[in-house]
Order: sequence, then structure tokens, then C-alpha cells
Amino acid sequence: MTAIAIVLGLLLLAGIGLGVYAVIAPRHRSNEPTLIDKMVAEPLQATTDWTHEAGDEFAGLSESARCDLIFAVAALEDDRSRRLLEHALNDPAEAVSMAAAHALATTGRASELQKYLESNPGPRSERIAETLSLLGSTTDNL
Repeated sequence: MTAIAIVLGLLLLAGIGLGVYAVIAPRHRSNEPTLIDKMVAEPLQATTDWTHEAGDEFAGLSESARCDLIFAVAALEDDRSRRLLEHALNDPAEAVSMAAAHALATTGRASELQKYLESNPGPRSERIAETLSLLGSTTDNL
């Protein structure tokens, strides 16, 4: 029994020693700023220049990022945002074009969507119209 007590005592002392070392040991400090430091150090610059060149920059975003952009722009009520939404109707990703169609239909711009659907007949336009009718985001014209 005393041998077990001695082994347990040594393990306890080793654990206490490791705990003390972990608390007082010097730590390596990195000179690189963390992400939070960068966010605090750099002031945000609001700009609308991205709307001038929506083509290349828009296509460079991921599909989900383009959808997020569509829903953010849908809240704006200016010509640039309308043109961007119309441009997004021709996006190669059907989810992005569907998001743009939904945004146009729900923000009172259904006439632009109707023009697009009429000028681009085909299976894709039919799927857009059918999906919008299922979502209930169309007007009587669609």
C-alpha cells in the first residue's frame, strides 16, 4: 500500500510542478497584429465605386457572396442598383439570377423583370417565373 501512495504522491507533485511551470513560463509573443488589431486599426472606407464595374468584380465573387450582394443591393432604390440587379439576371449561376429576380419582383421593379423574361424566352426564364410564383413574389403580370 505504501508503494502505491508513494507513486500517487510523485504523480501529484509532478502535476503541481507542470501546473506551476505553465503559469510562470515565458510565452512567445508574435509581432504580427491579430485580425482584431487590424480591424480596429484600419478605419472602414465606405465607397460605392464597386457599382461602376459590376461586371468583372461581380463575377469574381463566390456564388453565395453574389447572392448576398444581390439582397444587399435590393434595398437601394437608385439606377445603379437597378442596373446591377438586371445584370445579375444574366449570371451563370441560376441561384444568383433567381435572387436577382426575387429582389426585382419584391421591391416594386417587376416591370424590369417582366421585360427580361419576355426578351429572354427559354427554359431558364420559365424556371424563374415558376419559382417566383411558388415563392409568391410575383405580380399579376408574371
